[in-house]
Amino acid sequence: MTPITPPNTPVHPNPGLARAEGTRYRVLGALSFSHFLNDMMQSLILAIYPQIKGDFNLSYAQIGVITLMFQLTASLLQPLVGSYTDKHPQPRALSIGMGFTLVGLLVLAVAPNYAMVLVAAALVGTGSAIFHPESSRMARLASGGRHGFAQSIFQVGGSAGQAMGPLAAAWVIIPFGRPSVSAFSAAALMAMAVLWQVGNWYTAQRAASANQSAAVVKSAPMPSRAAMFAVSILMMLVLSKSFYIASINSYYTFYLIDKFGVTVSDARMYLFLFLFSVALGTLLGGLATDRLGLKPVIWLSILGAAPFTLMLPYVSLGWTAILTVLIGLITAASFSAIIVFAQELMPGRVGLVAGLFFGLSFGIGGLGAALLGWIADQTSITTVYQLCSFIPLIGLLTAFLPKLPSARPK
Repeated sequence: MTPITPPNTPVHPNPGLARAEGTRYRVLGALSFSHFLNDMMQSLILAIYPQIKGDFNLSYAQIGVITLMFQLTASLLQPLVGSYTDKHPQPRALSIGMGFTLVGLLVLAVAPNYAMVLVAAALVGTGSAIFHPESSRMARLASGGRHGFAQSIFQVGGSAGQAMGPLAAAWVIIPFGRPSVSAFSAAALMAMAVLWQVGNWYTAQRAASANQSAAVVKSAPMPSRAAMFAVSILMMLVLSKSFYIASINSYYTFYLIDKFGVTVSDARMYLFLFLFSVALGTLLGGLATDRLGLKPVIWLSILGAAPFTLMLPYVSLGWTAILTVLIGLITAASFSAIIVFAQELMPGRVGLVAGLFFGLSFGIGGLGAALLGWIADQTSITTVYQLCSFIPLIGLLTAFLPKLPSARPK
């Protein structure tokens, strides 16, 4: 593998200097590709839910607990990892995190009972907790000042990987059974190798920075109390986004099978369409963020999906597919803007911000999946989507976000 060449000059906290040094496309590409592999492997768990449910005769609530175990583990650990690496950067943490995912896949492949499935989910969640904060920091360092673009490139890899999970399950795991999950350990090893090269770049960059004069420290854009209020609003917006997407990730295939009588393979293809739209929406949202600004993109994305989610439980199969694609495109567009907005509010805490927001996303998704599974057992899958259709209205909280002092998009 060709090493990623270290930059000739460091990336400074000062955004103007960072912009002058240019965007490190190779680093962003390596991070995005690794994110693709990471999230593809993680999404295999979601994609084979019908098979796991059949293997161990599980209820919907027990399926929800699997998601909870994976996402709650990631949720609790990510802010801790992010806060620690803000003070003590760990260039090799990315490869180590991928190692946890590798072990989790191997355990899932041979799990003899439900308890071991939960252990596998926890290991994969731990890998995610280590991977996301530090890789998000490296994406920002490689952005050249194009923070929205860099975050979208990084995140689109993960979204594309989530979309590939159902296809990989259909092509490999369904024909050959759950033990074939172990074949994806090759993807984990590949990701570990790529991330080791990214770690080399990061190490060289830190060494170069140490030889320079003290960099300009960027000050907070507003008083700490106002910043914390704005961050809490952003976290509520992530809550609405994550909760709704959890309803699709965990139960969309069951919804299609129950309401429209589609086959498991066809249901997975519909899930792929949704996840692909999420990947495309992530990329478009990042490009729009750098052009239009943070708050307009958040407005359009978070609240813009509401009309379509309200319609979804009452339409035909064809319209269900169309609406879920639109929901995925619109909903995903905001995440890059939310991350960059929070990073601007908390300068110097890039890892903590990434850990908080990725962790919140995972945690709320896990809690939401468990809660929705219980509701589905008590009522029906259709009722779940009728209730979830109102969640995007939380996007009205965007009105309380402050205007950042800088007039240009970040």
